[in-house]
Amino acid sequence: MQAAAAADKFKPYIRQTIAQSRQWDSIPPDLQEAVQVVSHVLPFRTNAYVMDQLIDWNRVPDDPIFRLTFPHRDMLPAHEYAQLRELVLGAGQGDQARLAHLVRQIRLRMNPHPAGQMTHNVPRVNDAPVRGLQHKYKETVLFFPSAGQTCHAYCTFCFRWPQFVGMDDMKFDAKESHELAGYLRDKKDVTDVLITGGDPLIMNTRQLAAYIEPLLAPELGHIQNIRIGTKSVAYWPQRFVSDRDADDLLRLFEKVVAAGKNMAIMGHYNHAVELRGALAQQAVKRIVATGATLRMQGPLIRHINEDPASWAELWRTGVRLGAIPYYMFVERDTGPREYFGLPLARAHEIFQAAYQMVSGLARTVRGPSMSAFPGKVVIDGIATVGGEKVFALQFLQARNPDWVRKPFYAKFDPLATWMDDLRPAFGKDKFFFESEAGWQEALADHAPRKVIPLTPAVQLHGEAAAGGGHSNAA
Repeated sequence: MQAAAAADKFKPYIRQTIAQSRQWDSIPPDLQEAVQVVSHVLPFRTNAYVMDQLIDWNRVPDDPIFRLTFPHRDMLPAHEYAQLRELVLGAGQGDQARLAHLVRQIRLRMNPHPAGQMTHNVPRVNDAPVRGLQHKYKETVLFFPSAGQTCHAYCTFCFRWPQFVGMDDMKFDAKESHELAGYLRDKKDVTDVLITGGDPLIMNTRQLAAYIEPLLAPELGHIQNIRIGTKSVAYWPQRFVSDRDADDLLRLFEKVVAAGKNMAIMGHYNHAVELRGALAQQAVKRIVATGATLRMQGPLIRHINEDPASWAELWRTGVRLGAIPYYMFVERDTGPREYFGLPLARAHEIFQAAYQMVSGLARTVRGPSMSAFPGKVVIDGIATVGGEKVFALQFLQARNPDWVRKPFYAKFDPLATWMDDLRPAFGKDKFFFESEAGWQEALADHAPRKVIPLTPAVQLHGEAAAGGGHSNAA
């Protein structure tokens, strides 16, 4: 696979323009139909770099990057797809009111804001919510600039999908750059700011600097780490190499480092192919040359990256280029998770196999990790304790800092796919954190997710499948 030419101009494709791409006619009609239908619910956007450099069109529809960026009919239940198809392409075509109603119903069913993002993560000042901010953990504030509410291409699994589909009542976006600095001024416990979206690097450097440079002021000396969450390292590495203001972006990173702060680029990678190209590797080298750090993270996704060897290749390549393997996440309980989710036992198996393939330099990676309502929970292992098979768990981050690094155990369940499915081990009624004062009140406001029945394709085989008979509890 060759790198895209340095002079490439960014060319996005959406539902209305994808037929203009040179690859469209090579896509079978049923897959073309799925794009036109499913993209009314889930956001669809790709670009020429992804299509020309990352997708192997000889492997479609099973190519992982094609599955990662192009909607598939199985991302919706069959009855929903049929209803939607009727209104998009069939006899009901043109009934925009019915179509809008159905689309919203499906989106709301998909748990658009998991883990208390709307109900518990939004800070309040003078009893009013602060628009465009989340503050779940005391050290870290997430900031969503309004100018960064899109991406160079959309991942079909993305847990931020409500940001992109016009659900304004469920969107995080800050209109003014001064809002962030104003909130942080009196929050001396905050050391980290994560600028996220969407993708902040969809903005030009001048816009991005308007958000970052105020964080370098002396009165915000408690802010030590400025992070940027981005997929551009994989979907548009030209942002760091050949874009008109690519050099200006790197100078901005250097300015942050010169101010005595850590500039951390949180690079989202989903497959080893995203870092094989010369241009993608050049982007990594240019980032780390500024003194910034590049940390690699991404979720484990059925149909995309179940091969441990792909993860190991990704981490090894990153380390060689100067990046830091950081997280393997469990796919969140939102969007088309029935299509992408994997049992936790299988996730641990894949992580363990990949971990065994790399040297100590790549073993900075942590996982599989769930960003659940109470906090960030990692599966440390599967063990038999006192004759009972269990998941060994711990919090890497938590709403209550006292929970961090405190081991706890759940009954082994071969079908469990998320924290909500797990039950305490050793005959206990509750996990230790569920007994804390105020927990039940918080949980009452946290909408439980829909039960996801596993299809035979995602059930485990062999010992894991025989290791427990617990149901997939809500």
